[in-house]
Amino acid sequence: MSKKTFLFAVILFSTTVLTAQSLRTSIDTLNPELFMKTRGGLNNSYAAITKNKKATVAFLGGSITYNPGWRDKVCAYLKEKFPGTKFCFIAAGIPSLGSLPHAFRLQRDVLDSGKVDLLFIEAAVNDKANATDSIKQVQSLEGIILHSKKSNPAMDIVMLSFADPEKTKDYDNGKTPVEVYNHELVADHYNLPSINLAKEVHDKLSNHEFSWENDFKDLHPSPFGQELYFQAIKKLLEKCFADTASLIENRILPSPLNQSNFANGKYVDIKKAKHTKQWQFVNDWVPSDKLDTREGFVHVPVLEADKPGAALSFSFKGNAVGICIVSGADAGIISYSIDNGMYKKMDLFTQWSGFLHLPWYLILGSGLKNGKHKIIIKIADDKNENSKGHACRIVHFLVNDMK
Repeated sequence: MSKKTFLFAVILFSTTVLTAQSLRTSIDTLNPELFMKTRGGLNNSYAAITKNKKATVAFLGGSITYNPGWRDKVCAYLKEKFPGTKFCFIAAGIPSLGSLPHAFRLQRDVLDSGKVDLLFIEAAVNDKANATDSIKQVQSLEGIILHSKKSNPAMDIVMLSFADPEKTKDYDNGKTPVEVYNHELVADHYNLPSINLAKEVHDKLSNHEFSWENDFKDLHPSPFGQELYFQAIKKLLEKCFADTASLIENRILPSPLNQSNFANGKYVDIKKAKHTKQWQFVNDWVPSDKLDTREGFVHVPVLEADKPGAALSFSFKGNAVGICIVSGADAGIISYSIDNGMYKKMDLFTQWSGFLHLPWYLILGSGLKNGKHKIIIKIADDKNENSKGHACRIVHFLVNDMK
């Protein structure tokens, strides 16, 4: 290649790069404020941070909250902005878990740690992945809010709806994703700040500000995506902190959206069950098949049976009951009856069970008359065609105890 030809090629390449960069930087980027609602603000947590100089901030969510990224950035931002404040951060993200698990683990995983001043909640991605129906989403999200407010009426709460490809497709088709709708429904009813990050990601993709494949990459966001999430949350915090109106701790809560919400959701010890000899209490459960596990659901006590016909009974007080299990490659099918009612079946095998002992939360009875009840659970004779066995491993009983 001659020097002239080479020089021409370099100039052409440089011009092309500069033109592409100019086009990219010339795009009017969408303001994150378009996708957030401050509503009642964050005045109480701001007072705890600036006046009391002591604040507890909790993060309740799935793997996007568990993984390093936006959560760490929010913690660093708060410590840098308020250097004279002593912060306690509660990282309560557990992969695979959505609003239903959050409602029943809230007390143990968050509230038992002490008074919480600011709570971030995210569940929209896993509610979709776990096929949590719309009613249970509202029961769970509302339950989390009411339970949290009962523990501390002045607690500030931020609702976050993160992005995934299915939500992007919904917006492409002119639909609001059910999970986002429910997050916003509950946030609006209780006048809570919220950010619709699913919509922000969709609209910024449509605005050609970045691409999913090269920039965001996955529903577990790349560093680029984590930064986008953080910047939006930071913007919301700054907007709310700039509004130093009177405190709102004495606000009267509205009537519930769903009277059967899980505001009193809790774990109940598996030792409360009565069972046949086919069930075994394993104090330190680990899988024998070497499949992956989730932190908090291995090296824990489980009540385990893997033979058809194995039966147990569990008496409880409240209006809802369920089980938290680990569902692996040998997960079976259970049949169950509440208060001597008709037996129903529930398949414990999930789409992930073949390669992971997944924490799986199942509501077996909801909207019951508040009071004393008894549920009988048996291992069924049949099983999922993809399962290797009939196993049921219960980590917790779930009860909504109305007291």
